[in-house]
Amino acid sequence: MAAAAPGPAAGHCRVLLLLAAMAGRAAALQGGMLYPRESPSRELKELGGVWSFRADFSPGRDAGFRQRWYRQPLRQTGPVIDMPVPASFNDITQDPRLENYIGWVWYEKEVLLPQRWLQEDLSPRVVLRFGSAHYYSIVWVNGVQVVEHEGGHLPFEADISSIVQRSPGIPCRITVALNNTLTPHTLPPGSIQHMNDKARYPKNYFVQDIKFDFFNYAGIHRPVVLYTTPSVYIDDITVTTTASESVAMVQYQVSVVGSAFYSLSLSLRDQEGKVVATGDGPTGELKVPSPNLWWPYLMHENPGYRYSLEVTVQAQVNGTLLEDVYTLPVGIRTVHVTSTQFLINGKPFYFHGVNKHEDADIRGKGLDWALIVKDFNLLHWLGANSFRTSHYPYAEEIMDMCDAYGIVVIDECPGVGIKMPESFGNKSLQHHLVVMEELIRRDKNRPSVVMWSVANEPASELPPAAYYFKTLIAHTKALDPSRPVTFVSNANYAGDHGAPYVDVICVNSYFSWYHDPGHLEVIPLQLTAQFENWYKTYQKPIIQSEYGADSVPGLHNDPPLMFTEEYQKAMLKEYHSVFDKKRKEYVVGELIWNFADFMTNQGVTRVLGNKKGIFTRQRQPKSAAFVLRERYWKIANESSCLPPVVKSHILFL
Repeated sequence: MAAAAPGPAAGHCRVLLLLAAMAGRAAALQGGMLYPRESPSRELKELGGVWSFRADFSPGRDAGFRQRWYRQPLRQTGPVIDMPVPASFNDITQDPRLENYIGWVWYEKEVLLPQRWLQEDLSPRVVLRFGSAHYYSIVWVNGVQVVEHEGGHLPFEADISSIVQRSPGIPCRITVALNNTLTPHTLPPGSIQHMNDKARYPKNYFVQDIKFDFFNYAGIHRPVVLYTTPSVYIDDITVTTTASESVAMVQYQVSVVGSAFYSLSLSLRDQEGKVVATGDGPTGELKVPSPNLWWPYLMHENPGYRYSLEVTVQAQVNGTLLEDVYTLPVGIRTVHVTSTQFLINGKPFYFHGVNKHEDADIRGKGLDWALIVKDFNLLHWLGANSFRTSHYPYAEEIMDMCDAYGIVVIDECPGVGIKMPESFGNKSLQHHLVVMEELIRRDKNRPSVVMWSVANEPASELPPAAYYFKTLIAHTKALDPSRPVTFVSNANYAGDHGAPYVDVICVNSYFSWYHDPGHLEVIPLQLTAQFENWYKTYQKPIIQSEYGADSVPGLHNDPPLMFTEEYQKAMLKEYHSVFDKKRKEYVVGELIWNFADFMTNQGVTRVLGNKKGIFTRQRQPKSAAFVLRERYWKIANESSCLPPVVKSHILFL
């Protein structure tokens, strides 16, 4: 789909060339990416709120670089407006030019730092961190460039100590240039289409063409923070676990930066604060007797159990003892895949969940705590035990909630819309490998994450897809051997060049919607054939990773007709009848598309967005939500893993 944006073709070509030149410099960041947490040795300052904002409407979208807007306060370079952070910029104003703007935008925030952060003797390390920004970011502090990052949805940071500590007492000015242009080699990919027919389009008219069905929101979408550490600090922690009923082993690896001479100790505490295991040194293993395992929601009476791993490093610097403390939540659980089952802690797990989007009125993809908590309450009400982060990594704050609530996650990278042959070349592949490195670095310690998804609905029938996915999946497994890897396919089973390399088959299909629209009667035959063909070919467990139908709230018809609530209900029931047969064999999950209605580009099949949600965009239930709720609680009640107290609660519902 296309998002219109006026501007000269030649000028926009300069923007693309600038992006291409920068892309080579924005490689995977070195070191760890621990989530910022306060501790006795670490402080945190949140920078959310109102920032200054300016879109570069110059013909080439490059005035900000030519005029060096970062060298002085943004307000001195021209008019600015207020812009909330975190939020997408698209829906905030009444300016229609921003709704579909393509190119560089500029953000700026001035902040005063505590004096104790700026002391000359043993001053702390000061780090500027962005939860995510879409898509290419360049950041300056007091006019000095500190970091570049390519890609949205994942965090990046910079040590700004030397800049802010050389000028104590003056505001710290943070300037961000952000570009949302997509190319065949970005994730997700896209292309700029120049409309040269002067009889039909204005002079130098172009659009951003994308191959995915959700709105291409842009902006600083997640929290921006400043945090401190001592000069000798804990840079990264990696944890893996093995377990039986009587004992668990927590393997750890800790990276310390700032000194080669230090002492390191670890304490693992349960939820009552009792120390259950201790260790020392940068690598080792903790033995936990009679462990409380991390269980999914509705699989145990105490789901989402997490221990606290407190890591402490001490080092002598210039005669002074420095100490850094970081506490990492740890869930003890195992994941294993057979030819017919997905096992968590050795027990068969069936995904009965949803696909979601980070999407809401006004704020777009901006982090919103009220919406996050509402969504988790709806997941609990629904009886959903899982979701896929379609089609990009979700905010770390959402992932924290999954860990705590026992919601199982298929963690998907932004590999959506990979349709063009040029998107399967080495340039695209190298970027995709980097993105997987960043994603795994961020989420490797999360018990809720049970599988990585490297793409959604790529053109995996193209011959180059074989080498592409073989390399990508092997790289992902090398980074994290503890989790299975998949991608989500809508290709024909016989011609999918990536399927041989996945551990679990994930299939999207929309029988009686995109195929044979209006004919519900074809679903049993076609869906049964789909499962049998995939399993016969690959002998791997299968998840129905998408299925569904659009419904306009309040639109009714009997017999059911497309776009009515009745049709959405009827389609779900037809799919469910087949699921119930095949989940006795090798189908291990079903994820409805979608949890809630969401915005898309404008088009003749989209009336204010995609309406396949079982909830409206405002989180009100449609009729299908009650169908799914009844089904999910019934499946949970049938599970032999549930204790009597949980089963009685389900029966009451």
